[in-house]
Amino acid sequence: MAKRISIDKMLFAVTLLLVVAGLVMVFSASAVIAKEKFGSPYTFFLRQLAWAVAGFAIMMATMKLDYRKYKNPVIVFSSVAVTCLLLVAVFFLDPSHNTHRWVRLGPFSLQPSELAKPTLILFLAYFLESRTRAMDDLKGTIIPAAVPVLLFAALIVKQPDLGTALACLATAGAIFFVAGLQLRYFAYAALASTPVLYFLLFHVAFRAKRMTAFLDPYADPQGSGFHIIQSLIAVSTGGLAGVGLMEGKQKLFYLPEPHTDFIFAVTAEEWGLIGSLFVVGLFAIFCFRGVRAAVMTTDPFGRFLATGITSMIVIQALFNVSVVLGMLPTKGIPLPLISYGGSSLFISLASIGVLLNITQHTD
Repeated sequence: MAKRISIDKMLFAVTLLLVVAGLVMVFSASAVIAKEKFGSPYTFFLRQLAWAVAGFAIMMATMKLDYRKYKNPVIVFSSVAVTCLLLVAVFFLDPSHNTHRWVRLGPFSLQPSELAKPTLILFLAYFLESRTRAMDDLKGTIIPAAVPVLLFAALIVKQPDLGTALACLATAGAIFFVAGLQLRYFAYAALASTPVLYFLLFHVAFRAKRMTAFLDPYADPQGSGFHIIQSLIAVSTGGLAGVGLMEGKQKLFYLPEPHTDFIFAVTAEEWGLIGSLFVVGLFAIFCFRGVRAAVMTTDPFGRFLATGITSMIVIQALFNVSVVLGMLPTKGIPLPLISYGGSSLFISLASIGVLLNITQHTD
């Protein structure tokens, strides 16, 4: 039987270090832009700090609440319904930067796609817990489990936000794998999704430009290739030890969104290879401790939750770093716990609180 132990202190410390590093880099990356736009260099930093404080408050709360209390159909299906409603509602609200990603209520804003990730994790953990011996049941297990995942992914793609949709699918895939789904079903899914992905990447104009830029950014250095070229310049400029905190040049209106999507490029320029490896190392430790939590619990519900939360954070980090290094086409995925963004930070910390609670209930 599972016994109650103390939380995983290393996982807690890694989370704290990532958030602190994020606050430092948000200020460094955004100070000039904030001064130009709002008249104060502290605008983005103070907003992120407020979200970090709120995020740690909710993390402490979820860390103390027994994760098994979420195993309630009212909580699970209400979360799915509310998230689905929000994902639909964004299409009836005013767009921002030609996208429908935000629900805004005065000064408060929420990105429903960020909420979709933990909601899917909760749903799959609840639904698959009692079906681990029937994972090959197409009608009874696979299709009912996949429908909400595909619905959420389709709505997120429509926003449009293909990167977050792929992150949701990858996270769901990790849970299906740990639940025991046979590999042939992953092959079937890959075959079925290939033509859809091909269409979305090469027959949607703005994504086709990104794919062209990914394959040869210097074919259009002032256009579609500009973002990745500036990112690679920032990374290469950093060298071994970096140019120094606040001393980076690429954030000065060269890098697009230097405090969000390309904050790792600013980190690489100012902290160098050593600092970059430090950040990547923190995510690697986070991955190890999260996987350890999943392995050490004998409760399937807790194992699936731990797998999903760990995958959610690590997959996003992998996508973001890969984009910055030119290993993947440009997509708008923030670096978890580090990039500027209240919805992402708050929901990530709330989810990590659940993961930390799971570490208290292991054998």
